[in-house]
Amino acid sequence: MPAAAPVLIAGCGDVGMRLAALLQAQGQRVLCLRRNVAALAPGLPGFAADLADAASLRALPRGIRRVVFLPAPLAREAVAYRTVYLAGLANLLDALDALDARALQRCVLVTSSAVYGEHAGAWVDEGTPPAPLGFNGAILLAAEALLLARLGKSRGVVLRLAGLYGPGRTRLLDNLRNGTARAPRDPPFYANRIHVDDAAAALAHLLALPDPASVYLGVDDTPLPLHELYAALARQLRAPAPGIGPPVPDIGNKRLRNARLRASGWVPRWPDTRAGYAALRVDLA
Repeated sequence: MPAAAPVLIAGCGDVGMRLAALLQAQGQRVLCLRRNVAALAPGLPGFAADLADAASLRALPRGIRRVVFLPAPLAREAVAYRTVYLAGLANLLDALDALDARALQRCVLVTSSAVYGEHAGAWVDEGTPPAPLGFNGAILLAAEALLLARLGKSRGVVLRLAGLYGPGRTRLLDNLRNGTARAPRDPPFYANRIHVDDAAAALAHLLALPDPASVYLGVDDTPLPLHELYAALARQLRAPAPGIGPPVPDIGNKRLRNARLRASGWVPRWPDTRAGYAALRVDLA
């Protein structure tokens, strides 16, 4: 009996490698596509390619049935986002079609809550009309439309992730320790977060879900006013209380609701960011 086709993880950075390890632990095969496969964690099979270079994708194996698309732009610039999320996604889908147009059963595209605009702290879910404030959200929204137009419902699935935190992502903790962290207080500006391992678990879940919706929000259970989150983390670190400052521009003030992903059977290991950061601090000690 031939081996099952691997799950192709296109753009295999931190979250992608965590997903690959999780799938391997479940007994599944993976193939990790990135420009520099030498940077992959030990034991992860790599495929060296550049999503922006259609020719580099021609050597992909036939019969790939499931894909997770989560590339990292080379710069925070519109041209870099268009290159990977629009040209790169189209190049990959074209390459897979050329190999076997009937094989692809599911492609999960990772985008961001940046597709939403300003909501003055109100709750937002998948039914909220997107209104991006920045070029990144606008390009990600265009990539979602491209995927769903090409693959349709259930074959194309979008996961809009909130802000990621976890091992190796310590800038906020560092800023709290050195007293440079700032947060708005009046009105409160909400933080929406998801642990990187919960993000990877959500992707594995959506790959296997029998009849998924087209779009999901990937976020934990506990949106918090930014100043409350920072104050809680500062207490954990025995660091100075954070000062008052402006919010990060171009992301909008909103509370993200994960009810749809929860209802599909996904359960976060870290439903509250404060507990997730507490565990992270212990891991780093």
